[in-house]
Amino acid sequence: MTKTELKDFLDAKVLQYEHPKFLESDPIQIPHRFSLKEDIEISAFLTATIAWGNRKSIINNATRLMNLMDNAPHDFVTNHEAHDLERLTDFVHRTFNGRDASYFITSLKNIYGLHGGLETVFAMEAPKGFQQSSISSFKKKFFELPHPARTQKHVSDPMRGSAAKRINMFLRWMVRPDDTGVDFGLWKQIGTDRLSCPLDVHSGNVARKLKLLLRKQNDAKAVAELDKNLRKLDPIDPVKYDFALFGLGVFEKF
Repeated sequence: MTKTELKDFLDAKVLQYEHPKFLESDPIQIPHRFSLKEDIEISAFLTATIAWGNRKSIINNATRLMNLMDNAPHDFVTNHEAHDLERLTDFVHRTFNGRDASYFITSLKNIYGLHGGLETVFAMEAPKGFQQSSISSFKKKFFELPHPARTQKHVSDPMRGSAAKRINMFLRWMVRPDDTGVDFGLWKQIGTDRLSCPLDVHSGNVARKLKLLLRKQNDAKAVAELDKNLRKLDPIDPVKYDFALFGLGVFEKF
């Protein structure tokens, strides 16, 4: 397949899968339940944090987490008292438990109260260039409060070799335009050209079959390699191809 043929093929798949119907089975449906910017980004961040494993389970547990926050995530984050976190004690999604959830809420209160919110932190910490190094900087700020050591594993660090799939997915949701009603386009301080593909087993396998990725591990080096090749197809919005790679892998078993 030539570069032109590959681009035409993937562009067609983007059009096929970047569609509101995509919301029916994807965790991105959770933040779509809200209209306030801060509610959307907080619910999106928490949903993305637990977005591994069975997608039905992710959606069910993210729904439960929103219910525990009275379906007003920004109000709960900014106004909760320590005793309010007791309701999270029994929450669990795979290895993410109530202690983790409590710290995430506490840290988000700090982020919004002292640092201007999630968008400001990601934008301020980001140097010129791609977004991956800013994820590492964000993690440092997110864990600047006393925290359980175990909770750090729930925020990946590309500078330590991680593909950071879930944070890259969250950034895609926030930054890419909402033209098709899937992503939100809420954040204006970060350009789509700085985003990286949320690499997982499905998109990775498809990328290898299409010769967009040679590295066998799904790690930070693989993300960098895939970034380079996707930017050759669209330097302005390379992450739109996440829909094509994911759709081909999950829905078409490509």
